[in-house]
Parts: sequence; C-alpha cells; structure tokens
Amino acid sequence: MTPAFHYSTRYLLNKAYFSECYEQSVTQDYSWRAYAKALFFCLFGGVLVIFTPLNPYVAWFIFVLGLVEALSVYYQKPWWLVRQMLGKTANNEITLTIDDKGIQSRSFYGQQQLLWQDINGLIQTELGWIITHQAGKNYISASVLSAEAIDYLQQQAQQLSN
Repeated sequence: MTPAFHYSTRYLLNKAYFSECYEQSVTQDYSWRAYAKALFFCLFGGVLVIFTPLNPYVAWFIFVLGLVEALSVYYQKPWWLVRQMLGKTANNEITLTIDDKGIQSRSFYGQQQLLWQDINGLIQTELGWIITHQAGKNYISASVLSAEAIDYLQQQAQQLSN
C-alpha cells in the first residue's frame, strides 16, 4: 500500500503571481465582439448628444462610459491586475495543501477546499495548473510546487481524464 500523499507550502499573492495567473489562464479577445458593448455605449451616447434635448451631462456620461469600456477591453490585463492588487487578498500569504482529499488553500481572509471528486479537470500549462470545477477556475503556479507535487497532480489529471 502506498503512503498517503501530503504537500503543503506557503506563498504570496503578489503582482508577479497575479500576472502569471492571468497570462496562463485567460485567453484575450480583441475581436469586434469584445468591443460590442463599448461601441453600443458610444453610439447611443453620441445619438443622445446630437439628437435629443436630454441633459448633456447624462449623454456625455454614456458616451464616455463607452470609451472607458473600450479601454477596459484593450487594456484587459492591466485592468484585471489593478483590480486584484486593490483587493483584500493582495500581498497576502496563502497556505496551499495538496493531499489525498483534494486541494485546500487558506489565508487570513478565508479558505477554499476542492475535493478531487468536485474537480472536473486539471490542465497543465507552461508555468502551472488550471483547476476547473463547477464554481469556476483556479490557478496554481508550478513555481510554488515541489517535483513530487507536480507528479501527483499529473497522476490526478490522468485519472480525471479517464
């Protein structure tokens, strides 16, 4: 009988970690569809400015809202990074535990436990692992994992794909 696997480590949710998380788990979309909402707000605001006697502040607000939306699509990564860095978990220490039950992360602000039966997939990327589950996705950087933990995750990924 093989001994139970247990791995635990600590790391900081800093800007470098968040940047890696974004680069490895998000596919950026710069197609016209990504800009559809921005285009709608700009056109709607422009129509209000030109053709209606509506308060110009409201019309210009809607128009500028469209411009801000377009900027948020174009600068999606910095926009996301700023939101993460302004969050309460930024620069907070995380304790990650991987064992036979699942993957658990704990911090001062809360904890999350993903049991192996609740995980739908483990996708290995260049720099880490994307964990898909019913509630969404999580990312673990391989830089915080030992070689044994990476091997264990690869075994679990094979079991999940079967």
